[in-house]
Amino acid sequence: MTKEGNEIRWGILGTGNIAGKFAEGLKAATGARLVAVGSRAQPSADAFADRFDAPNRHASYEALVADPEVDIIYISTPHPMHAENAILCLDHGKAVLCEKPFTLNAAEARTVVERAREKGVFLMEAMWTRCLPVLARTRELIRAGAIGEPRLLVADFAFRAGWNPESRLLNLALGGGGLLDVGVYCASLAHWVFEDAPEDVAGLAHLGETGVDEQAAWSLRFPGGRLASCVSGVRTSTKHEATLYGTEGSIRLPSHWWKGTRLILTAGKSTEEMDLPYPGNGYTCEADEAARCLRKGLLESPVIPWAETVATMETLDRIRALWGLAYPQERS
Repeated sequence: MTKEGNEIRWGILGTGNIAGKFAEGLKAATGARLVAVGSRAQPSADAFADRFDAPNRHASYEALVADPEVDIIYISTPHPMHAENAILCLDHGKAVLCEKPFTLNAAEARTVVERAREKGVFLMEAMWTRCLPVLARTRELIRAGAIGEPRLLVADFAFRAGWNPESRLLNLALGGGGLLDVGVYCASLAHWVFEDAPEDVAGLAHLGETGVDEQAAWSLRFPGGRLASCVSGVRTSTKHEATLYGTEGSIRLPSHWWKGTRLILTAGKSTEEMDLPYPGNGYTCEADEAARCLRKGLLESPVIPWAETVATMETLDRIRALWGLAYPQERS
């Protein structure tokens, strides 16, 4: 799977904004090299490859997955294309790191996971937040009993995007809306904190003129009465904070928690602030985790296991069902 010296050779499928952020993060990754990029047009492949010094530039995704120099492919295309693109990679024996949301819905997620299992090829959701030092430390504190039993998670992630009905954020056909774009971070965090799937979901959303969830407030009830209260959106800005309340204290992840470097632990009457910086631009961490798994010969990451990725998509499906929100691809 890898070249001599355990170097991991990366390909990037898609050349949008998030692809550029990942390519930048790869520069600080351990033993990683960007060797190829695939686009639907040669000029965009060339421009991206020139920008990030990738020697192989392909004018189709099919050419990228056939590139013998590539070990693993990062998928950065719009949400509805993730499943198709991931299966294309897996069918050609290429390991996959697929941008969140993993797929458009849980049915697609299960299909992709089954294909990876059938082919015996590594697959991981690119939920980069999970790989950051601040969350690793948070989990250590939870398991050490620093805040007692975790009982309530309050998390928000919403921002105000400019009005463009054709953009991926507001176009229903592109999986637009706050839930899949940023609400997935909150749902994933809740699954991760409580290490379970919710028993029940509730929530309200404002569906705008393009049909997407422009803003929403929703809650999850986990076994034992544990709760998560979340806010997501693409037309209203919030503070981007997350706080986990336990029976003996709390852990607060302030200001842009999904890319955070700081946590505040309150236990009893004492409060401690911890700074936990990450290498590169943060995307470096998920690249390092995928590379670690490849070097160990793993098919899935214990940090972001397949079952949890699928369960998170199932939760998002259940929330959307409350709102009567379906994408055009799901109606055919």
